[in-house]
Amino acid sequence: MPEQLPSHFIDLVQDALLKSFWRKNALLNFLRRHKIAEGFLATWQETETKRVFVGRLFPKLESDNKGAQVIKQMAVSLSEQLKFPDLEGWEDTQTKIQSAKEAIVALRRYLNTQEQKADDAKTREETQKAAQQRMQETIKKRQTLETLSEKLKELSKQIGTADAGYRFQDWFFDLVDFFEMTQRRPYVSGGRQIDGSVTVEGTTYLIELKFTKEQSGSPDVDTFLAKVNDKADNTMGIMLSMSGYSSTAIAQASGRKTPIILLDHGHVYLVLSGNWTLSEVVSRVRRHASQTARAFLPASEFGA
Repeated sequence: MPEQLPSHFIDLVQDALLKSFWRKNALLNFLRRHKIAEGFLATWQETETKRVFVGRLFPKLESDNKGAQVIKQMAVSLSEQLKFPDLEGWEDTQTKIQSAKEAIVALRRYLNTQEQKADDAKTREETQKAAQQRMQETIKKRQTLETLSEKLKELSKQIGTADAGYRFQDWFFDLVDFFEMTQRRPYVSGGRQIDGSVTVEGTTYLIELKFTKEQSGSPDVDTFLAKVNDKADNTMGIMLSMSGYSSTAIAQASGRKTPIILLDHGHVYLVLSGNWTLSEVVSRVRRHASQTARAFLPASEFGA
């Protein structure tokens, strides 16, 4: 079915066309440039006025989609006119030019309005599409976080066992992968076992994971500090102890220019809730360490 062009638009194009070209040859040349068939142009009778001829042409063009596109192309060409050579040399040239300019302005105003409406519609469509995509991503993210949360819940039933400790390493890096963070899984360096590393905002953090029933103490912190201090100057460390830390461990990890930060189960479940990303949690605790020289900020105090 052919595109239905608004009648007001058709009237504006015809008016601009008739007022821009007064000589028959000039009008025919314009129509030829817009691919009007010679067979139809040849039907213009000597006794037929421009208005009658154009009045026959446009309904024929409107009858199919190809013709509708021709009308649109004519409209653009007419609207871009700055001079009117065919209107020169007449006794009333200034009147003709002024009339043509007014017709072109009306057509141009209509085209601009339609273009703005199209842009607005496109913007609305893109906005709606983006919102739908965000919603789908949120649902997908929620489902994945729920899966990770369920896995951790099952794993926690075996906390303290060697097998659970190794599986917790895999679980943690599955979480890191979910947030598409640059990472390296567990490896050995200089005879020391490293639980892996992640990069956040350009800083590489060695990872130390503790999946024990007891809180981590100062000896655990000392051992991890030795691993971190053995690396490049800009290397930092993240210790994650699901059972938390003793007060002496927190004190041992803290201090001016401390190279490590401490996370516990509260931070993990804050991430699993979907309210914070893992990178955001790391950055928040690091800022706290930089501002206070304390390596640990409980998740419950993030809003403070």
